[in-house]
Amino acid sequence: MEKNIEPDNDPATDTAPVYALVTGASRGLGRAFAIELAQKQINVLLVALPGDGLPELCEYLKKIYGIKCDYFETDLTEHDSIAKLTGWARDNYSINILINNAGMGGSKEFEHAEAEYLDNMISLNIRALTLITHQLLPELKSHKKAWILNVSSMASFSPIGYKTIYPATKVFVLYFTRGLYQELKGTGVFVSVVHPGPMKTNVQVTKRIKSHGFFGKFGLLTPEYVAARSINKLFRHKSLIIIGWLNNLSWLVLKTVPIWIRLPLITKQVKKTLPTQNQ
Repeated sequence: MEKNIEPDNDPATDTAPVYALVTGASRGLGRAFAIELAQKQINVLLVALPGDGLPELCEYLKKIYGIKCDYFETDLTEHDSIAKLTGWARDNYSINILINNAGMGGSKEFEHAEAEYLDNMISLNIRALTLITHQLLPELKSHKKAWILNVSSMASFSPIGYKTIYPATKVFVLYFTRGLYQELKGTGVFVSVVHPGPMKTNVQVTKRIKSHGFFGKFGLLTPEYVAARSINKLFRHKSLIIIGWLNNLSWLVLKTVPIWIRLPLITKQVKKTLPTQNQ
């Protein structure tokens, strides 16, 4: 069993509480990250869409775990939202953990996908993650020790037809994180990327994932399990995180099976889930 690791206290900030900022914190993996951090007595700043339950989650975390919590409701696909979020965070809080979890995916035939859908996916999965990290990095570097965890996906290890944009955005997250990890060596800021596979976020999502057949069900885990293991590995300074032996096996398969074999197989499974008119 993996030993539980807690972040060391930061003597430079003993006079003020420090926080972890989590994007996409209202549901799924983001909510699980927030709860996992609160269980470790780490104060949290929650970011998600307006009307998505952040006030209730914040009150729950404060009441159950006795931590400090605040929230910022915004749509991170909107152009000025990131400046407002990071300004609020820097001006009011001391932050030594950043978890870039917010993201979106889906399966659509590229030609018939709405332009807004494509733009939102690129804006959220790439632009928001990059600029939030950029704007909060000076704050993170002001601490003796700090952590950045970026959420990629197992999909980053292979292109996939009918998910054309999603894997491309997630491979950006992988390469961006690995490059930043090298840049920040010796600064006290540790940078890691996690690649979740399919997760049981709710009944509908679980049903959709299982409809992908073998490739969908392979490595299916709960958000709570993924969050707990990810945080533990982050604090153990694991720079690339894959959760569960099935996902590790999947990673090996994706790395070793030639693309001309795996790409048609995965695409065929995804195509089965599309509406009939798009096939």
